[in-house]
Amino acid sequence: MDNEFLETEEKIVKMLKTVFDPEIPVNIYDLGLIYKIDLQDTGDLFIEMTLTAPSCPAADFLMEDVKQKMNSIDEIRNVHIDLVFEPEWSKDMMSEEAKLELGML
Repeated sequence: MDNEFLETEEKIVKMLKTVFDPEIPVNIYDLGLIYKIDLQDTGDLFIEMTLTAPSCPAADFLMEDVKQKMNSIDEIRNVHIDLVFEPEWSKDMMSEEAKLELGML
């Protein structure tokens, strides 16, 4: 892996940390909603993500927000978001920071 690739991955994570579920004061990355980030040499970005609940009313908003923010990164040509519910999200997937923020530690 070259530095340019790692820098782009850092940008992706940094951007994902600016996406918030409207009902939770923690970003989707720290919540553990991002299962996979796969950046291809072609500039195609594949993101596998989930929601805190399958019936999440903010699903469309979150996916659109992720897509727009990923498209703002110059190195990314196409964004593909796959919404999955396996494995099912649980509070164990949250970062320590997220648990702390939500008073769970």
